[in-house]
Amino acid sequence: MRKTCLCAVVLGVWSVVPPGFVRAHHGDAGRYIADVTSVTGTVVQFVMVNPHAFVVLDVAEDGKTTRWTGEMNAPENLAKNFGWTPETTKKWVGSRVTVTGRRLKSGAPYINLTDRARIVLADGGQEIYRTANFGAPPPAEEK
Repeated sequence: MRKTCLCAVVLGVWSVVPPGFVRAHHGDAGRYIADVTSVTGTVVQFVMVNPHAFVVLDVAEDGKTTRWTGEMNAPENLAKNFGWTPETTKKWVGSRVTVTGRRLKSGAPYINLTDRARIVLADGGQEIYRTANFGAPPPAEEK
């Protein structure tokens, strides 16, 4: 009886949970344009939090500055693959970088850097971040 009651409560709660909550973490299908775009700006900060780290940039365009956010992989992934920590990323604050990734379809100043993406220091061209599939064409279903 107790098990049946618990199952009924869980099923009842589950049925009223909005679909967005169910797929909140990886529900980005259709949010980003398929082709990659590049933006050059000055690093304001790196935010190393789970589930994704972020780079925040000030981008000057047409005489005005817009604050952009780039979403990267998890901090653990960045530490493993690039040696990044909250301390090591401080050296790039104030540096000009070019980020390449997929922009939001809405046009908001937000770019996905988890897929087909990279970050290059604008002065000198040193690549400091690159996804394994950078340079690959978008999957057929995104075109």
